[in-house]
Amino acid sequence: MNPDELAALIATRRSNILIDPASEVKSEHIAQMLTAAQSAPNHKRTWPLRAAVVRGESRRALGEVIADSMAARGDDDAKVEKTRTKYMRSPLIVVVASALGDSDSETEENKYAVAAGIQNLLLTAESMSYAALWSTPAKGANDAITTVCGFEPTDHVMGIIYIGAPMKPAPDVERPAVRVTYLQ
Repeated sequence: MNPDELAALIATRRSNILIDPASEVKSEHIAQMLTAAQSAPNHKRTWPLRAAVVRGESRRALGEVIADSMAARGDDDAKVEKTRTKYMRSPLIVVVASALGDSDSETEENKYAVAAGIQNLLLTAESMSYAALWSTPAKGANDAITTVCGFEPTDHVMGIIYIGAPMKPAPDVERPAVRVTYLQ
């Protein structure tokens, strides 16, 4: 891949929830996406990325535990009920978390590394012609999610990623120019 092809891949990647729930994401593709996520910069080499691959009826179970957590917090009933089934919209869900560091600074740096890893995962999915969407977890649901995913209780869930074959392309989005300051 040359720099122009990479720039085009980055520029055309869009969040897309218009996913065929009956589609299939090949196991070897999942492995490649997770390898790309693990390859993100991590200068302390703490390898903080944690991932859970959620398919089949486990998607419904994930929705149930998150919805139950939301209900316990007093969240809106309509949002709670939507959460119970929303993870069924995609054949594959990847839950991504960041490990706790040895200090506040390292914990923060771990989160940056995991966020970069999620972008690598999304770009890899795009290169394979999958639709993908990075969703943030419901507030207050971290403990429920880490439990169902088999993560450590101290892990911080950074994203819930929907992946599958697109039903149609995501709409194009006009992006503003970068605000840049040049210092000489």
